[in-house]
Amino acid sequence: MKLKSLTALALAGILAAGTLTSCSAGGGEQTGPIDEFPASWDEEITVDVFASLANYMGMQQGWFAKLVDDKFNMKLNIIAPNVAGGGDTLYNTRVAAGELGDLIVINKGQQLDDLIEGGLVQDAANYYPAMENVANFDAAVENLNADAGGTYAFPTSVSSLLPTAPSEGLNPTFGPFVRWDYYKELGYPQLDTLESLLPVLADMQAAHPTADNGQPTYGFSLFKDWDGNMMVTAKQPACFYGYDELGFVLAKADGSDYQSILDPDGEYVRNLRLYYEANQLGLVDPESTTQNYDTLYSKFQSGQVLFSWWPWLGQSAFNTEDNMAAGKGFEMVPLADQDIFSYGAEAYGGKPVFAIGSKAEDPERIAAFIDWLYSPEGAYANSAQTGGSAGPQGLTWDVNDAGEPELTDFGAEVFLQGGGTVPEEWGGGSYADGVSALNTTSVLPIDNDPATGFPYSYTFWPTYQAAISNPLTQDWSANMGDATSTMEYLQANDQVLVAPGASYAAPADASDIEALRNQVKEIIKQYSWQLVFAENDAKFDSLLAELIETANGLGYEQVLDVDMANAKEQNNARVAVTEAFAG
Repeated sequence: MKLKSLTALALAGILAAGTLTSCSAGGGEQTGPIDEFPASWDEEITVDVFASLANYMGMQQGWFAKLVDDKFNMKLNIIAPNVAGGGDTLYNTRVAAGELGDLIVINKGQQLDDLIEGGLVQDAANYYPAMENVANFDAAVENLNADAGGTYAFPTSVSSLLPTAPSEGLNPTFGPFVRWDYYKELGYPQLDTLESLLPVLADMQAAHPTADNGQPTYGFSLFKDWDGNMMVTAKQPACFYGYDELGFVLAKADGSDYQSILDPDGEYVRNLRLYYEANQLGLVDPESTTQNYDTLYSKFQSGQVLFSWWPWLGQSAFNTEDNMAAGKGFEMVPLADQDIFSYGAEAYGGKPVFAIGSKAEDPERIAAFIDWLYSPEGAYANSAQTGGSAGPQGLTWDVNDAGEPELTDFGAEVFLQGGGTVPEEWGGGSYADGVSALNTTSVLPIDNDPATGFPYSYTFWPTYQAAISNPLTQDWSANMGDATSTMEYLQANDQVLVAPGASYAAPADASDIEALRNQVKEIIKQYSWQLVFAENDAKFDSLLAELIETANGLGYEQVLDVDMANAKEQNNARVAVTEAFAG
């Protein structure tokens, strides 16, 4: 393990000063292994939680606080770097002081390695025999701690699903989503390829040149603020054909193809050409070069944009209850040749992990709390903000007379009507204010509750789907073979390509490669935008030639070699995890 930057200096200082006296890296007095946790806890404690993904700072409030207090006599004081100015400042300051938190939510990899080596997290091996819920995901725990010499951390986003199963839920992460009501008006024309979208979007725009707010409509509206190694919106349609990015490489989910993004015949250039041709037709929003994501989102809300690369953009912004009741909204339109990329369930968990701080006064109770997060009750109660877990049984949902989970009247108020006030016996306050501030999923919401046989996410329940049925979804289903969800349609038609969940993370660039990458990616982004708005075919071709020549002159091929090697290692990891969990 290698220590780096300010964190390294801070940890090195702690070690040199001898502030950690335990023989173990974690510090603190170690007891023998325990087989079970106490049934109750007499003394109330407050636990400092360093939660790297939290968007709230202060004491956990509301119904989740009440659950934790009732079960563990414990209050959670959330320390959130996202709220305290972002970046690594708060992390480095607390590390330098030798105490990050009692309960820590941090990223695996270099951060976790540094904390283990610096002695800021405890080895929880003595508590692990009592952690019966975490033990259901023992393979992920063992994988995470394989090189640590103990049990220092617990993985998040674990699942009992095979790594070859989609992890997203009802919708994939990516897909061609259009204004379905306008598509219906055109008679549901067949779309053979990505390029088939252009005449359809042009017809939609011609029929509806302005939105309800009087502003012009566009087929595509783009934005720059998520651009990284490339133009982000030019990468997205590649995902409709089974590719995802790794550096300057587009790697197919099944390992069958690896493309340089500057391959003139590759998917990235294909998408730049798509937008160029769309712009020639007047389909690209001219404000694309200057607007940010927030502005784009507001345009989707207003009905000014006809195409969305992601369900969580078009549908989240425009598919309101009123719009869907009127038959308006975004739904996936099938391309005959699509093979949509899907992230497989992570067999070894996601990037964030839970760990117990070295100076925690009651590490056993924290271990019990962590274990509870992996129980059915914990999985229902704790989830990320983008999750979909149903909340506490008896409050937001219960089992109906048919033995199926169903939202209560209060649950319907929360999830269908946008909020509700929690009864005092459950902690009071608004439901949203009481959601777990950890903002970290322990068990994937698509995993099944053994007691009900249905997922923890209420969105999968037949009772929920019946409750939200509306003219928009009914029409889409009727024209999609009666599929009840996008994922169901894709799986039934063999149009989804799952990248097995191997929890792979590419190693950090060497300093020389990082320097080259930083130069090259700026050129790629600059020229990509110029290509979209090129005056004519000749200018497009000349700009593309200039881009390739300039990028190669700045060291593109050296960086590409690194990315290609990483992409193939990623596939090796996917093959290995598939074989490890086969049968």
